[in-house]
Amino acid sequence: MKKTYTILLMALVMLASSCYTSRTAGRSGKVPPGQAKKATGSKSAKHFAPGPQKKKH
Repeated sequence: MKKTYTILLMALVMLASSCYTSRTAGRSGKVPPGQAKKATGSKSAKHFAPGPQKKKH
């Protein structure tokens, strides 16, 4: 009986700890502009590049 509780507890801990996901696409600075462009499906990587953005009139 004690062994069953131990296995059940271990399975619960494993399930609870596997729910964490991280998302790094976009303007986070951790992904190169070309990779962020691919992830979002944009046609241009300008919006993901660092530095000053050109103003649109």
